[in-house]
Amino acid sequence: MKEWKNCTLGELGNIVGGATPSTKKFENYEGGTIPWITPKDLSGFLERYIAQGERNITEAGLRSCSAQLLPKHSILFSSRAPIGYIAIAACEVCTNQGFKSIIPNNDVDYMFLYYLLKFKKGEIENMGSGTTFKEVSAGVMKNIQVRVPAEKSVQIKIAKILSSLDDKIELNNRINDNLEQQAQAYFQELFIDNVAPELVLGTISDLGTVVGGSTPSKAKPEYYTTKGIAWITPKDLSNNKVKFISHGEHDITEFGLKNSSASIMPKGTVLFSSRAPIGYIAISSGEVTTNQGFKSVVPKSEIGTAFVYYSLKHNLPIIEGMASGSIFKEISGNTMKNVPVFIPDTETLAQFNHFCDFIFSQQQILEEQNQSLANLRDSLLPKLMSGELDVSELNI
Repeated sequence: MKEWKNCTLGELGNIVGGATPSTKKFENYEGGTIPWITPKDLSGFLERYIAQGERNITEAGLRSCSAQLLPKHSILFSSRAPIGYIAIAACEVCTNQGFKSIIPNNDVDYMFLYYLLKFKKGEIENMGSGTTFKEVSAGVMKNIQVRVPAEKSVQIKIAKILSSLDDKIELNNRINDNLEQQAQAYFQELFIDNVAPELVLGTISDLGTVVGGSTPSKAKPEYYTTKGIAWITPKDLSNNKVKFISHGEHDITEFGLKNSSASIMPKGTVLFSSRAPIGYIAISSGEVTTNQGFKSVVPKSEIGTAFVYYSLKHNLPIIEGMASGSIFKEISGNTMKNVPVFIPDTETLAQFNHFCDFIFSQQQILEEQNQSLANLRDSLLPKLMSGELDVSELNI
């Protein structure tokens, strides 16, 4: 086994903070070409490489603050709100003050450093301090203790093993994105751009049964289990690029189900989060229940899951506009039932559902592959990063 060394993150690269140019000066942003990344840009971001954020800044904006250009392959690590978003700069970028990024030294493989930070993420989060929100300072980041292979060649081998799994995951995601664009375009063509006179204006209740959810008492641990009845919350849909879902973070027991107003919904139910936030949409790949944050739709057999799914996605702005509430906006069951939708003729509906059958089956296969690949990657990560698995003699 090749030698490993103990060191700090500060010895592996230059720790760099970021900054925000004054938003009151349009010349800092108007027409800007310099990618400027914020933690918000990494919320729900599932790729490893990032080249662009929501906003760019100008040269004047860059000069006006303490932000600095980070070279390609710098590792971006969000240090507050929240701690632990990680990405690799695909080109020169700069960041706001919510990052403590690392420019790797020449003897450090950037991809290895990316996975090292993923491995240390939980530990770094626990080092955060602050009263308003937790934050990791540059000094803390620099002094985090790590153990790494002394030879860059070994770092590269470790990174290649993990990277090969993420390469496949990202490829599957791109394929699924392409399939999704095809299905959405076909829905737009059939039911939006060329609205046939025979289309009838109806409501969501004409497409299926609207079902709310419920939360069994959290004070009763016997209501919850790791392997029981699938129970989905909006949080289960927040950070995953999933269209199909079979289980959430927690399951409930038969006892929990009986002591709540939740009901079991069949495979093919379209789950729609109705608050905090409104508009997470997924399809159940088995029988599920949900918490009260959903107004799900069990499609009528003659309508089918695909049409309900894309009708909800298309009508999301309308649904959001119908929400009410003072603390947070919410869609009630009655409001959801009365969301207006077009009801297609039987022939056109069958044509659309047939088109989506293949797309949905392929997307579900690739999502299941990704879950298996992610599980393998996550199980290998601590073993490879601790040196438990010796890769120094592997021919990679």
